[in-house]
Amino acid sequence: MADILSSQARPQEDATITVRIIKSFKFRTERSLVLHHLNLKTTTVAQLKELAKSAIATQPGWKPYRTVSLDPDTLKLYTKAHGSKTSNLIINLDHDDWILNDEEKPLSELGFENETEVSFFNREDYEAFKLNPETSWDV
Repeated sequence: MADILSSQARPQEDATITVRIIKSFKFRTERSLVLHHLNLKTTTVAQLKELAKSAIATQPGWKPYRTVSLDPDTLKLYTKAHGSKTSNLIINLDHDDWILNDEEKPLSELGFENETEVSFFNREDYEAFKLNPETSWDV
């Protein structure tokens, strides 16, 4: 029997993905939200954003992420299962084409599969960090 990759072990109608909610690029603060039983064929980019915002607003342990300054508005693919990861610990600064701009597109059409990781952040903060990608740890 051939080995099945974990990205293919679950159907796209019942996937698990991780949303890396970034609070601060400078201080490298992020927290992972794991979403189980997600239908990648019907869940859109806009719906994924709402799921994450709802979790931040209602789930225990997310109080530090409920600040007005956080205001995440952008999703960007971080990595797929068994894919290479960036050397930047907070976000991949290359591949701006991985930013999910089409709010109505289903996640499966954007290449999502089981165990995909995506970053959720404030676009204005991201653009500023790209211009000066120093973290408090680099000083």
